[in-house]
Amino acid sequence: MKKIFIVTGANGFLGNNIIRKIVINSENEVRALVLPNDKINALENLNCKIFYGDVTKKETLADIFKVQQNIPVYVIHCAAIVYIKNRKNSKVYDVNVNGTKNIIDKVLEIDAKLIYVNSVHAIWEKPNHEVMTEIDDFDPKKVKGLYAKTKAECAKYVLEMTKTKNLNACIVHPSGIIGPYDFGRSHLTQLLIDFCNKRLTACVRGGYDFVDVRDVADGIINACTMGKKGDCYILSNHYFSIKELLDMVSEVRNIKKIKTILPLWFAKLTAPLSEAYYSLLKQPPLYTSYSLYTLTSNSNFSNEKAKKELNFKNTKFKQTIKDTIKWLEEHKLIK
Repeated sequence: MKKIFIVTGANGFLGNNIIRKIVINSENEVRALVLPNDKINALENLNCKIFYGDVTKKETLADIFKVQQNIPVYVIHCAAIVYIKNRKNSKVYDVNVNGTKNIIDKVLEIDAKLIYVNSVHAIWEKPNHEVMTEIDDFDPKKVKGLYAKTKAECAKYVLEMTKTKNLNACIVHPSGIIGPYDFGRSHLTQLLIDFCNKRLTACVRGGYDFVDVRDVADGIINACTMGKKGDCYILSNHYFSIKELLDMVSEVRNIKKIKTILPLWFAKLTAPLSEAYYSLLKQPPLYTSYSLYTLTSNSNFSNEKAKKELNFKNTKFKQTIKDTIKWLEEHKLIK
């Protein structure tokens, strides 16, 4: 049976991985929303229709939301600005919050199902490393950082709309994604590139819950048909320290392991310099004050609900690292 999938943020790290999975079934029609003038190399040779538009400008979304009746339509809303810098940025709110509201309006117009890609950062942190599960009481005041606050506000809004406007929607919360096909070079991918190219000789203490982007893509696609209206699902893996992560890279690449681990007080002291340096290079900063906070925050997330209801599965992390390194080598991002 034919299904239509509308994917926003389609040329992003997660978006293009989702599309790679969906197009395996030739019966599926995939519509990819891309910002005007954005590069589309992440979508090359994929059987999807490119639509240019901006989630903050509702009038640009008309064409991608023109659909035939009696065909199931699933809208996977990935478009967002992941922001870890300290200075304020009004565009983050405009895209993450106002853009999401525009997408919801269009979903309601055509009676589609929305899978809203949120983040574990929207879930307020429990103390003492307690296990964190899905919540339904999102509050921007309880989370730290502009990105987390916008995601908490949106999650709250989506759940409200399922009750007041009968919006057919569920929410997924990925943890820190890692894997191949990261054409935009996210912060974690940049870390691997710098390490493999011998530009990184030390790392900081701390770590996070890192999950294979392809596993997240599978979980999101399953949520299209298996996700319950008004429910949330954490798509996580488990905790790895930055040292453990880089040690796996060392083993895969057969290069020396990092021995120097910087204390957090030193990293926090130099964080503004890191932001300034990578800004000159026009690359994402390796670390900021906010990213250092996340590396010490509670990331003890449970994905049991997603495993039970969405058939969510985790790839062995060593395999994730192998596949990521292979992709970086093939695209000559590492020597």
